[in-house]
Amino acid sequence: MSEVVKNENQVNAPVEQTAQHPAAPQQGERRGRGKFEGKKGGRRFDKNREREDDGLIKKTVTINRVTKVVKGGRTMRFAALVVVGDGKGKVGVGMGKAAEVPQAIEKATQRAKKEMIAIALKGNTIPHEQIGRFGRGHVLLLPAQEGTGVIAGGPVRNVLEAVGIKNIRTKSYGSNNPVNCVKATFEGLKQLRSAEQIAALRGKTVEEIL
Repeated sequence: MSEVVKNENQVNAPVEQTAQHPAAPQQGERRGRGKFEGKKGGRRFDKNREREDDGLIKKTVTINRVTKVVKGGRTMRFAALVVVGDGKGKVGVGMGKAAEVPQAIEKATQRAKKEMIAIALKGNTIPHEQIGRFGRGHVLLLPAQEGTGVIAGGPVRNVLEAVGIKNIRTKSYGSNNPVNCVKATFEGLKQLRSAEQIAALRGKTVEEIL
């Protein structure tokens, strides 16, 4: 009888020892850090962060809901107008349409990046007076001295801040549609010329034309 009890103790001993240790991870399970705390998850998070923080100023001017009548009925979509600039003299304007608002903004942002152009500036203001026209909208751009600030309406202000202009006076005429105001401002900025550019076109020096 004692031999039987002794054998039973020997059989149960390993079971008690193994119960003290946690079970080994099964196939497909992870031990330690969570899904987004591991090495691979951290890299994915950093990449997304770099794509979002590219150093550009992105301003969503307006979002409109548009309806298209088709044979099967009406399809509603969203049209977004976005201004993108680097704050150092480059700006672009883009429009995008999609079934969802985030997708429309993303399309408009990508198009604005492709259309970015360099604007001729004179310090923190513009070199000369200029009128921008688009459709029935007219925007008058006037240079201003230091400390004036950006005197402009909402849509026009978005474009000027994206360019990096700190001192300017503006006046809008005609249409007050945000799309017309933004594009008229963009056309006016495109026509700006610095003293060096005008001197090169005339074949003279900057001192001669000033």
